Amino acid sequence: MRNRRIGFRLLILFVLAWVVASTLVGAVFAQEDAAADDAAAEETMEVAMATAEDLGGVVSNLDTVWMLLAGFLVFFMQAGFGLLEAGLVRARNVVNILMKNVFDLSIGAVGYWAIGFGLMFGAGNGFFGQEWFFLSDVPEIYPGLSVPSYAFFFFQFAFAATAATIASGAMAGRTEFKGYLLYSLIVTVIIYPVVGHWIWGGGWIADTAFHDFAGSTVVHSTGAWVGLVGAIFLGPRRYRFGPDGGPMPGHSMTLAALGTLILWLGWFGFNPGSQLDADAVSIARITVTTNLAAAAGALVAMFVGWYHGGQPQLPWGLNGALAGLVSITAPCAVVTPFEAIIIGAIGGVIMYVGVNYLERRGIDDVVGAVSVHGFGGVWGTLAVGLFMEDAGLFHGGGIDQLIAQLVGVVAVAVFVIVASWIMFSIIRSTVGLRASAEAEDLGLDIFEHAAVAYPEFTNAPSEPTPASD
Repeated sequence: MRNRRIGFRLLILFVLAWVVASTLVGAVFAQEDAAADDAAAEETMEVAMATAEDLGGVVSNLDTVWMLLAGFLVFFMQAGFGLLEAGLVRARNVVNILMKNVFDLSIGAVGYWAIGFGLMFGAGNGFFGQEWFFLSDVPEIYPGLSVPSYAFFFFQFAFAATAATIASGAMAGRTEFKGYLLYSLIVTVIIYPVVGHWIWGGGWIADTAFHDFAGSTVVHSTGAWVGLVGAIFLGPRRYRFGPDGGPMPGHSMTLAALGTLILWLGWFGFNPGSQLDADAVSIARITVTTNLAAAAGALVAMFVGWYHGGQPQLPWGLNGALAGLVSITAPCAVVTPFEAIIIGAIGGVIMYVGVNYLERRGIDDVVGAVSVHGFGGVWGTLAVGLFMEDAGLFHGGGIDQLIAQLVGVVAVAVFVIVASWIMFSIIRSTVGLRASAEAEDLGLDIFEHAAVAYPEFTNAPSEPTPASD
């Protein structure tokens, strides 16, 4: 019995000794593994820091993906403009307006790469940049941001294309294609980049308190003032005004509505993307203010048109939504959702008044581009001076911000109108600007492009008239 107790105690001691030894050995190896892991982590950190130093900054994959996705949405807005304008022109000019939307994008891509981006964002003076032409010598990471310069370039190119295409709607139905290509190139490589440099590229307006978050003035008013001057130079379409004139409604509200909805969607890249990083709180707020302003503009414009015309009409609602979107583009990051509704609603009213005012003046803006983008852009930019948190007049900030906004609006309008006047004068006296009377009567589709949008309607190839048996 005594031997059995001794044996049992020895067994317990052996088990305890084994547990202690295993624990000690594990602790030693754990320390060695931890030391190895620390060394590997330190080496990885050194490599990352060295890479960051080589790149001139830290790249954020999330910020880069967000900026590119936003750029893709803004790029897709070109399809929205194409469908909207195609729906609001006569059937005989659909191919022509689609050609212009496709090729101002194409010519703008090359021109902005070669000259426009450098003029807009390159270091220079208060009026234009003087480097980065053809994207030469651009830094790997764009200064002040956490994204590659190529990503920033693509995002900004999409904006430049938007500015160029705005004018096409105002000048639709009577502009020669070759003249359009030339002015589209000039807008993309000179006029728009100079305005952009003043405000976003470190130019003289950027040194003031002026605030245009996503481009109510930089993009939309610039394109609209070009379109206004172009519409004046061209004169109205044949039979639009005068004793024998009358309304020329668009041929397809289906295309116009689809185009507007695409533009509305694209604006969720236009405005939130202008945050230039993936700050969740900021882009969520901007998305909400953008959407509410669009909805308010559509509703108010539709009801105003209903009140004055006796019936609710789709075109007023479509342009009202766009006017609300343009109006909120400048203040979208600095106003509350309720203020966004007010801004969008007023934008819808301004658009309605503007369209009727231009018609009374005999200015033929086919799609209402000047009223939507020009007048709406002015209102949205000035709204910053009223509603901007901490600085706006209605928030106790005094009148200083409003004055800064007014100075920027007037400066851009004067420059763009004068530059456009010179540009269209040269184009008209060289390659030509207005299509001939024969081209207008036959249709620009057939006359300039030997094509029709609706070939199944064979009786009258320039208008959709059902064929007879």
